[in-house]
Amino acid sequence: MGNIEATIITIISLSTPMVFAVLGETISEKVGVVNLSLEGSLLITALVGFAVSVISGYALIGFVAAGFVGGFVAASLSICDIKLKMNQIAVGFVLTIFLAKLSSYLGQQYVRVPGPYLPGIDVPILSDIPILGKILFGENIVVLLAIIAVPLTWYFLYKTRYGLDLRAVGENPYSADARGINVERTKFLYTTIGGILIGLGGAAFSLHAKFGWSDGHTTNYGWIALAIVIFGGWNPVRCVSGVYMFGLLQALAFKLQAVTLGLSQVLPLIPFPLMILTLVGIQIVNQRDVKWIPRFIKVMILGNQPQSLGVTFNKDG
Repeated sequence: MGNIEATIITIISLSTPMVFAVLGETISEKVGVVNLSLEGSLLITALVGFAVSVISGYALIGFVAAGFVGGFVAASLSICDIKLKMNQIAVGFVLTIFLAKLSSYLGQQYVRVPGPYLPGIDVPILSDIPILGKILFGENIVVLLAIIAVPLTWYFLYKTRYGLDLRAVGENPYSADARGINVERTKFLYTTIGGILIGLGGAAFSLHAKFGWSDGHTTNYGWIALAIVIFGGWNPVRCVSGVYMFGLLQALAFKLQAVTLGLSQVLPLIPFPLMILTLVGIQIVNQRDVKWIPRFIKVMILGNQPQSLGVTFNKDG
């Protein structure tokens, strides 16, 4: 196996947790809910996934438990938004702080504790296909599921009636309600599904990419995932492409440590200024109504931000 092939396989494999997290956040934001608890959710689900796998002896059970916890956190955020009419951003930020502290407290006994590994996939002949075979059939089931989830998410959002309803709620919940769509149920359902994917991403950190548990195991990865969703224009394919770009930057940073420490520390920070520039571009285009730029170019470059993102739906108000 050549160095380039090995690097590509490593980037795709180690990017698996972020793929799940970014897809989950994309689905949540497309329905109009900003899941700012993402950072804390990744921490607590990484702990839960690893702890349950250690106790049960099966890594896949850890993934199921982490998905359940991620869904529960997202459902709690959704209820605060839908039923209690609380600010999504404020609730999500509080949840992040609480879950981060909770994971630090509960995870003390699991630091440096060995746990079960996910079994690799070994398919004769198919595993020997250059690059693609090693990626699809030379890793474990979680890497394969993350890859498959990307086109499935895109197809669901843009090619199905349910995806159309989801996007309609995110764009204008009042118009969606007038069309007979149950806005509250739609928001709750897809925010919870997004949380489940985030939970799988947390478990993928502690059971695959960064095996084991340590205090602050996934610190800052949640904020990076939020940045990538914005930079990717709320499109699952573009967002996951951003994940792999971030993975490439991490690989370059690791290789450049021997050359210059400063540059190796700067490269992983690139998603944040890109997020800020993208948000500034969106605001300039929207506020000034730049009509000379064709809409398809606006969408391609700046993405298509859900118009009711972060807005609490109040049917009676």
